[in-house]
Amino acid sequence: MKYKLSIFLILFSFGLFTLKAQQAEPYQFSLQQAIDFALKHQSAVLNADIDVQIAKNKVNETTGVGLPQVSTNFSFQDFVKVPVSLIPGEFFGEPAGTFIPVQFGVKYQSTLGLEASQLLFDGSYLVGLQASKTYKELSIRNSKRTKIETAVAVTKAYYSVLVSNEQLSLLDANLTRLKKSLNDTEAYFKNGFVEKIDLDRLKVLSNNLETERQNVIRFLDLNTKLLKFQMGMPIETGLKLTDGISDIQIDTEVLLPDSNAYINRVEYSLLQTQKKLNELNLKRYKSEFLPSIAAFGATSYIYQNNNFSELYDTRFPTTVVGLRLSLPIISGGQRIFKIKSAALEVKKSANELSNAKNGISLEIAQAKTSYQNGFQSLENQKRNMELSKEVLRVAKIKYEQGVGSSLEVTSAETALKESQNNYINALYDLLINKVNLDRALGKITY
Repeated sequence: MKYKLSIFLILFSFGLFTLKAQQAEPYQFSLQQAIDFALKHQSAVLNADIDVQIAKNKVNETTGVGLPQVSTNFSFQDFVKVPVSLIPGEFFGEPAGTFIPVQFGVKYQSTLGLEASQLLFDGSYLVGLQASKTYKELSIRNSKRTKIETAVAVTKAYYSVLVSNEQLSLLDANLTRLKKSLNDTEAYFKNGFVEKIDLDRLKVLSNNLETERQNVIRFLDLNTKLLKFQMGMPIETGLKLTDGISDIQIDTEVLLPDSNAYINRVEYSLLQTQKKLNELNLKRYKSEFLPSIAAFGATSYIYQNNNFSELYDTRFPTTVVGLRLSLPIISGGQRIFKIKSAALEVKKSANELSNAKNGISLEIAQAKTSYQNGFQSLENQKRNMELSKEVLRVAKIKYEQGVGSSLEVTSAETALKESQNNYINALYDLLINKVNLDRALGKITY
C-alpha cells in the first residue's frame, strides 16, 4: 500500500506540474524583443553562426600548414625468404660470366624514426592564408545578411498580426453597433413601425459580419503561428504582442537617399568580398610558377638480426637534415589556362558589383515610391472611413425620423465595411512598404 501511495503521489505531482506548465503565462514581446528572440533561436541564424565558427577553424587549419610538422614512424619486417643478389664470379676467382648467389640482409628488420619539416616559402600557401581569412570575412557578412533577413521576416509577420488585430477590433465595433440597430429594428417591427424586409436586411449584414469575424480570427491565429515560426519559437507556445499600431513610427516624408546608399547594403559588401576572393584565386594560380622551399630533418634507429629475441639488442642510428626545393617546369599549359579563367572570374565580379549598384539604386527608388503611394493611400482610406461613418450616422437619423429608408442604412453599413477593408489593406501595404524601404536603405543592421 505504501508503494502504491508513493506512485500515486508522484503521478499526482507530475500532473500538477504539467497543468501549471500548460497554464503558464504566454510570452509578451514587443517587436524588438521578438527580433532579439529570433536572433538567438532561429535555425537559419544559428547555422550562419556555425558557419562563422567553421570559417575560423578553416583559417587555423590553413595556418597550420606553415607551422612545423612532426611525425613518427615504426616498421617491422620478417623476411621469410631473405633476398638473394647475384655477384659476378670474378670477385671470387670464378670464370668470367658466372654469378655467385649471395644473401644480403637478415631475417628480421625494424625501424623507429622521427621526422620534422618546416615550410620556408610557398607562394600558394601565403595566398591561401589570405584567402582563408577572406573566407572568414565572407561567412561573417553572410551571417549578418541572414540576421537582417530574419529581422525583416519577423517584422513583417509581427505587423501582419497587428493588422489582423486592428481588423478584428473594427469588426467587433461594427457588430456591436449593428446588433444595437438590429435590436431596435426588431422592436420597431414588433410594434408595426417597420417592414420585415428591413429587419431581414440587417440580419443578413449581421450574419455576414459574424462570418467575416470568424475568418479574421482564424487568419489571426495563422499569422501568429507564422510569427512564431519566423522567430524560431515552438508553434504551440503562447505569445502576446505588446506593441500596437499606434507604436509604429511612420514618417510622413521620405528623405532623399544618399547616392552612396548602396554601400550600406550587406549584399553589396558580400559581392565585394567575393571579388576579393576571386582576385586571391588569380594570385594563387600565378604563385604556382614560384618555387617552394622546405627544410626537413629525420632521425631513426634501424634494428637487424636473424633472431627475433635479439632484434632490439643492437641499433644503428641514422640522422639526416636538408632543404627541399620544388620548382614546376612544364604542366601542359594547365596553369596558364587556370590563370586566364581566374582573370575572367575577376571581371565577372566587377560586372556583378556594377549591376548590384544599379539594382540597389532602383530598389531604393521603387521602395520609396511604394512607401509614398502607400502613405497617401492610407490617408485617403482614413478619410473615406470617417466619411462612411458620417454617412451611416445620417442615414440612421433619417431612418429613425421616418424620412429615410432601411435600404439607405444597409447601403451605408456596406459602404462602411468596404471602406474599413480598404483601410486595413492600405495599412498593411504601408507597413510592409516601410520595412522594404528600411531594408533597401540599409537601415536594418545586426
